[in-house]
Amino acid sequence: MQTANTRPLRILTWHIHGSYLYYLAQTPCTFYLPIKAGGFEGYGGRGGAFPWGNNVVEVDADEVKNIDFDCILFQSKSNYLRDQYDILTADQRQLPKIYLEHDPPREVPTDTLHVVNDPDTLLVHVTHFNRLMWNNNRTPTKVISHGVIIPDDIRYTGEKERGIVVINNIAKRGRRLGLDIFQEVSQHIPLDLVGMHATEAGGLGEIPLPQLPAFIAQYRFFFNPIRYTSLGLAVCEAMYTGMPIVGLATTEMAVAIENGVSGYIHTDVDQLIEKMKLLLHDAEHARQLSQGARAAAERQFNIQRFTADWLTTFYEVTAKKAVRPSIQLS
Repeated sequence: MQTANTRPLRILTWHIHGSYLYYLAQTPCTFYLPIKAGGFEGYGGRGGAFPWGNNVVEVDADEVKNIDFDCILFQSKSNYLRDQYDILTADQRQLPKIYLEHDPPREVPTDTLHVVNDPDTLLVHVTHFNRLMWNNNRTPTKVISHGVIIPDDIRYTGEKERGIVVINNIAKRGRRLGLDIFQEVSQHIPLDLVGMHATEAGGLGEIPLPQLPAFIAQYRFFFNPIRYTSLGLAVCEAMYTGMPIVGLATTEMAVAIENGVSGYIHTDVDQLIEKMKLLLHDAEHARQLSQGARAAAERQFNIQRFTADWLTTFYEVTAKKAVRPSIQLS
């Protein structure tokens, strides 16, 4: 698709979800990240413990107007409603546009109108569940499922007879992220919790991102108590290491995990507790599920498929619409 005579597409986007942005940046495009002093949301540039490539370029927000982009990639309401008017010129706002929606609707799961209502903007969802639940208005939609990277030398070992939970700020985010479920299950099953501010919920704290895959791979299983968010990258990454997954049969988890093959899902927490006990007592069964989890991850969350989907999408969007010059009034 990209030839020796063409430059990589130039994409302006914001730093909203660091892990997702890192995986997106594996796509052979140049990604420009606006930066501002003062800790403004989305303007953190190449922040975080990620080995960013040379194709991820920081640009001062005031200089964005001087760069020739091919596409604008929004990732939040504030990007769409405010930031584009703050840092883009009128001509740049006529460029091909994609809105990447990371989450399912929060207000009303089935009837919430998406902020974008524009037939000239492509709305990309990260799961089919999310696209199903949003009211997408007149906006064309597409699903690009997650893609992740796990070092080749990191594989599930499962020698630690405990489950691991990976959630940031679970104490603050409460029932939606399954704080009460984590606490209930912890009374019956040995569980460790890691993530930002995990100590506030009795957890171990935050594990540096480069060390996280090897850290979790020693646990017998990965437990996801989340009731209602998008499919977490932590789940995808855990599957890629070969971890059996136990979680609620809600959102995209209902199709990402196959009972008895890659893990166990259910809406009855008591049944999940019984399955966790089984995995703790039967290491051989856990290893069988490990093979299924790894195979499922290779099918579903392959980084080559992910970047190919994104590159195709960028080319399709930019091919449809040329820049419309602004009309100069005499």
